[in-house]
Amino acid sequence: MPLVAGVDSSTSACKVEIRDADTGEVVASGRAAHPATTPPRSEQDPAAWAAAFDAAWAEAGADGSNRPAAIAIAGQQHGMVVSDADGTPLRAAKLWNDTESAPDADALVAELGAAAWAAACGSVPVPSFTITKLRWLRRNEPDVFARVARVQLPHDWLTARLTGRSTTDRGDVSGTGWWSPAEERYRLDLLGLVDPDTDWLPMLPAVLGPTQAAGEWHGIVVAPGTGDNMAAALGLGLRPGDLAISLGTSGTAFAVRAEPGNDATGIVAGFADANGRHLPLVCTLNATKVTDAVARLLGVDAATLDQLAARVPCGADGVTLVPHLDGERTPNLPDATGTLVGMRSDISREQFARAAFDGVVCNLLAGADHLGPCDGRVFLVGGGARSATYRQTVADLTGTNVIVPRDQELVARGAAVQAAAALLGTSIDEVMDAWALDAVHVEADTTIDRNGVREAFAAAAAHARR
Repeated sequence: MPLVAGVDSSTSACKVEIRDADTGEVVASGRAAHPATTPPRSEQDPAAWAAAFDAAWAEAGADGSNRPAAIAIAGQQHGMVVSDADGTPLRAAKLWNDTESAPDADALVAELGAAAWAAACGSVPVPSFTITKLRWLRRNEPDVFARVARVQLPHDWLTARLTGRSTTDRGDVSGTGWWSPAEERYRLDLLGLVDPDTDWLPMLPAVLGPTQAAGEWHGIVVAPGTGDNMAAALGLGLRPGDLAISLGTSGTAFAVRAEPGNDATGIVAGFADANGRHLPLVCTLNATKVTDAVARLLGVDAATLDQLAARVPCGADGVTLVPHLDGERTPNLPDATGTLVGMRSDISREQFARAAFDGVVCNLLAGADHLGPCDGRVFLVGGGARSATYRQTVADLTGTNVIVPRDQELVARGAAVQAAAALLGTSIDEVMDAWALDAVHVEADTTIDRNGVREAFAAAAAHARR
């Protein structure tokens, strides 16, 4: 029974899972926290990632009876690690949720134009993208910028720590803003907008194929690794036509496509996936933080809020919450606030609770509509997937039975899928088929006027923007 390790190096922690390469069954796991961050400046020392990996690896017993034959590391997307020629970081890594580069994102888009950016790299840069952080570095820390010999993403740096080679994969590198999913190559001209005099190519990692080994670590095969969203898609076994909805503090919706995306509006990020296809993705800033806020206002816990909302049908009897509490990314309304529409003097706690769940889901589905047709399976993941009301609301407003995996460590699972494919010399699709996904199935209530609910939300959102 060969074993493989899947690693999820997220913003909050490093998780290591040891799985059976043939069945995907979890044999052991370990976890260690990362330092907390406080946006708008959100930075972590890569040495803290290394320490957390070592601790989680030891907790999983990976150097003993649970020693794997292969490993893959999935990491938080977009983070910027700049190092010297020996791979030693020159400063703390700027993370995806660091927004100090907002002026740089605006300047880059203004210089080239949104349509040209979308055509060049599949996405229109926003402050989370690595290229905006690199421009911020040149503008604010020129002495550090002058010493940069390597530019890597978090998963690249961790993988290089094992192999001694600077490598990446097409999925994670597609979120930098300087790699083209359509052309499958670096766009050095885009990096030229950061600094035209730098010789960029020697600084960049080699881009590996989906199951191409990055190297070895003490006899363990090291797979290429990928970004966290790409690994989650592998963990779900996502196929073309499927839709994945993730409800955490923020929300994401993504799908697998055979062809690259190109959305000049900036709503859809045209990422590549970790399996030779593409992974268009939309992101909203306001998801479970909204229902958390409403629970606090009503003086109840999350379970009680679920119960209150369940007493009122989807649509909340005409009460609509536009949940742009802390500004919004999709739609792009950075200065927006929340709006409650349809409130009457007899509004109930139950209606307010239901409106919060409806608003979060409607807002994310409005973004997901830009992904194109999704006529396959619908998956619900993230912390919000634990809520019975969120589960039912997603089913009702998509009009589709929803699959909720019992195993929510999908990033680590997806990394392990990649490691198994690299070890066994098989395709990722074959591993995904062999690893059964244990899940709860939630049936949609077909009596719900889902189009009416979503149209009411769209009208309320339009009113709020006026």
